[in-house]
Amino acid sequence: MNSDEPTSAYSRYRVLWPDHLGLARGKYLPARSASGGTSFSIGVFLQSYDRVLYDVSSGIDSVGLPDLDAVYDLERARPGWEPGTGIVIADLVLDDEPFETSPRQVLRRAIEAWRDQGFSPVVGFELEAYLLHLNEEDDWVPVPSPSSYLYGTGAHADSTGVIDEIMEKAEASGIPIESVNGEFDVPQFELTLEFADALTAVDNAFLFKELAREVAHGHGLKLTFMGKPVAEKAGSGLHINLSMADDQGNNAFADDSEGDGLSKLARQVLAGLLDHHEALSAMCAPTVNAYKRLVAGEFVGQWANWGYDHRAVAVRVPPQRGLRTRLEHRLSDGSANPYLATAAILQAGLLGVEDYLYPEEAETGDGLSSRSTERRCPETLGAAVEALLADTALVNAVGADAVNNFCDHKTIEWRVFTEVEPHWRDKSDMITAWEYETYLPFH
Repeated sequence: MNSDEPTSAYSRYRVLWPDHLGLARGKYLPARSASGGTSFSIGVFLQSYDRVLYDVSSGIDSVGLPDLDAVYDLERARPGWEPGTGIVIADLVLDDEPFETSPRQVLRRAIEAWRDQGFSPVVGFELEAYLLHLNEEDDWVPVPSPSSYLYGTGAHADSTGVIDEIMEKAEASGIPIESVNGEFDVPQFELTLEFADALTAVDNAFLFKELAREVAHGHGLKLTFMGKPVAEKAGSGLHINLSMADDQGNNAFADDSEGDGLSKLARQVLAGLLDHHEALSAMCAPTVNAYKRLVAGEFVGQWANWGYDHRAVAVRVPPQRGLRTRLEHRLSDGSANPYLATAAILQAGLLGVEDYLYPEEAETGDGLSSRSTERRCPETLGAAVEALLADTALVNAVGADAVNNFCDHKTIEWRVFTEVEPHWRDKSDMITAWEYETYLPFH
């Protein structure tokens, strides 16, 4: 090496990209050979949790399983949570063109669609997760935390110290955390990330989940973002908060001249989210297990309704106004691919603008036993996939290649589950062994 050439701050780079399932695929590259691109088999997008290569549609030419290129910018690398390792997220390219099935490209398209309207999406994530350990029977069960409680902090909430380490490593890796606290059940945590432009926010969420799970793994524990990992406890959600910045940097969801402080744009986006509620379910709740969480009597956003500072609706309007005005979409859980879920939400909101939609009145019932609508998300993954495919406006907005690839995988996933569990209808109040074996290793 010429002594005048710059040297890397890292001995290696970990190049990551999200696949259709939201998994962090990637490669380690020694710093000397990290030059801005690497390649891998397109077969990744044919593979499901069970590692079988399925015949799925998405415009993929699977003959011979050719290469995709993962293109990255080392100037955008950040410190990783492993010693001497820089982290960088790649974009996927096929024949010198963006790979349209790539979830990160799907999100880029949604962002550009909003920029064509003169707005830049701003997003924030609230993640919920359970901390598990292996019991004597080698089953993953909740870590004993008898002194924990909702909004608990300190050693009583986090007796293992794992959450503290996650916070420290996230900050060191440039993933800004807004807050952490004990959640409704034990040992459940809420981990909230700071707002940012949509691509940065989703990249942060994608990396944060990987970091958090790996830190827990290093302690012999499992931090799971599954929607319903423990049958007798509350589910875990992923709340996606959304606002829009105009070309002056103002929050376009805020309007002081309106009695409730919400702009016309905010109302149209809200209406779009509700209009496409059933179809959004598939990408926001993309596993069999997710629908064990989306049941009546829970604060989980299964109903197609909205409300002011109301936690039993699909779209909550938090009380803050001005720059902090936002919509909180409450349907997702942490098994969702954050790129696909955010892209679908952005596109549904944009359809509300393009179709000049206006929402029904805000929910005034408790949203549990009393509510303003009977419209709700589908009750199974299979039905949710059918609802998404039937919503051609949303399919076209999100991108047919990506949606078809996703739906083909999820149709197979649902079929496999019903074959393994033919009496699944009688097991709605339990988590099956198939769910644990299929999802827990990855979410």
